[in-house]
Amino acid sequence: CHSCIQADSGNQPDIIWVKHEKPTSIGVDDVRDQIISDMQIKPYSSRYKIYIIDEAEKLTVAAQNALLKTIEEPPVYGIVIFLTTNADIFLQTILSRCVMLDLRPIKDSVVEEYLKSNYDISEYECRFAANFAQGKIGRAKTIVESTEFAHLKQDVMHVIKNAKEMSSAEIMSVVKDITNYKLTIDDYLDLMAMWFRDVLLFKSTNDTNYLIFSDEISLIKSQAQIMSYEGIQDILNSIDKVRIRLKANVNFDLCIELLIMAMKEAM
Repeated sequence: CHSCIQADSGNQPDIIWVKHEKPTSIGVDDVRDQIISDMQIKPYSSRYKIYIIDEAEKLTVAAQNALLKTIEEPPVYGIVIFLTTNADIFLQTILSRCVMLDLRPIKDSVVEEYLKSNYDISEYECRFAANFAQGKIGRAKTIVESTEFAHLKQDVMHVIKNAKEMSSAEIMSVVKDITNYKLTIDDYLDLMAMWFRDVLLFKSTNDTNYLIFSDEISLIKSQAQIMSYEGIQDILNSIDKVRIRLKANVNFDLCIELLIMAMKEAM
């Protein structure tokens, strides 16, 4: 139908994708201007007016609080959709006013083919993004479109390549740098876990066909030769501990420092 064609081309006036100026957060002004105020205007041509907040985990606490009344008592035509990979980060008052829908992940091969068809990037980049996205096509698109993700991956690789030789002062400097990724720390830790999963996989099988970081095979081989199974598992366990501790509001810098020290010891 005409409305579907508009939606597919991104020109449906009653489907509003919420944008934000700051790359790492969605603030009060963003939701007030694009959702709260705009929702007072009736739909142009549709029965409903739909607001979609992608990467909704970036909503600040103040922005979430500002949305409470709107999502509790919206106009009959108003719908707000929060897209997120981490519902735990939302205020309980937000979650209690929402209907949770868990979406099934898409096969990596389907995501990879989509990226090949729609982006002028290498086969490796398509495969890496598809693997990292874990079945979420929106996340895969963000990965290939975002310079932020490229920088994050670069910084993760810097730590992986240099942790063994880092002095205490260098570790503290790296910890300070990683604080820039507080809001995307899950991606940071996922990349690190994927790397050591590759090292463990190669050490176990001596097979490079299933490696995600296939552009770093020589380093993977080198680390697999040097590190013990126990050392690799210790790092993976340390990454899991960081996730748990951060959710429990343990000091961020301390968590990251302990992780890098565990890497240094195991490598």
